[in-house]
Amino acid sequence: MTLDVRLFPCLNDNYGFLLRDAATGQVATVDTPDAEAVLAELERSGWGRLDLILNTHWHPDHTQGNARLKAATGCEIVGPEEVRRAASLDRVVRGGDVVQLGETTLAVTETPGHTLGHIVYRDAASGQAFVGDTLFVMGCGRLFEGTAEQMWTSLSTLAAWPDETVIWCAHEYTAANARFTLSLDDRPEMAARAAAVFAARERGQPTVPTTIGAEKAFNPFLRARDASDFAARRAAKDSFAG
Repeated sequence: MTLDVRLFPCLNDNYGFLLRDAATGQVATVDTPDAEAVLAELERSGWGRLDLILNTHWHPDHTQGNARLKAATGCEIVGPEEVRRAASLDRVVRGGDVVQLGETTLAVTETPGHTLGHIVYRDAASGQAFVGDTLFVMGCGRLFEGTAEQMWTSLSTLAAWPDETVIWCAHEYTAANARFTLSLDDRPEMAARAAAVFAARERGQPTVPTTIGAEKAFNPFLRARDASDFAARRAAKDSFAG
C-alpha cells in the first residue's frame, strides 16, 4: 500500500497536506487552513476528488476551510469533538480510533497540550504521521490549553514511534526553532543542522517533513530529561527573543 503526500504553503506559515491512497484514489486533506489553496492544489494534483477532511484540532487556521471544502466537494469532515467550537464536523474520532482512506488505515492518537482535544493521524504501514501543532521541526506547540505534563506525555508518545517515521508538521517555524535550540545546544552537529535549515529557508525550501529520529537527535523538547525540564524549556522558548 502507498500513501502519496503533497505539501503546499498556506496563509503566512501554515502547510497544507493532500493525501492519496494509491490503491483506490481516495483523497484527504489534513486540516483546512485555506480552502482556496486546498482546491488549487487539488487541481494541480490531477487527483480529481476530495473524500475526507482530517482535522487535528479546533484552531481556525486548521478548520476555517471546512465548510467551503464540504460545499465544493461533498467530503466528510472528521476530527476531535473540539472542532465544533470553530467549524463544522461530521464524524468525531478519539484516541484509539482509526480512519480509513481507501486501503490506508490512519490511527488516531490523542496529543493534548497545544489544545486539550488535539489528535494526530499515523499510517504505520507507510511510516508517515500528520501531527498538526503538537510537534514541529526542533519545536513543539505552545501550551494554549493543556499543561506541560500533558504535552510532555504527548511528545513522549510520539517519540516512542519508530525513528524512521516521517513527520508532517503544520507550520514552517524551523528557523526560529533552530535559533532557540542553538542557545541550549552547542554540539557541532547541532550547528551543522541549524546551518542546513537556514540555507534551505534562504532558498525558499520547506524544512518539513522531518523524522522521529531527527527530532530525538535535535529537538530540545524531545531531549528534555523529564516533564519539569520540558516545562522550563517551553517557558524559555515562549520568552526567547533571539
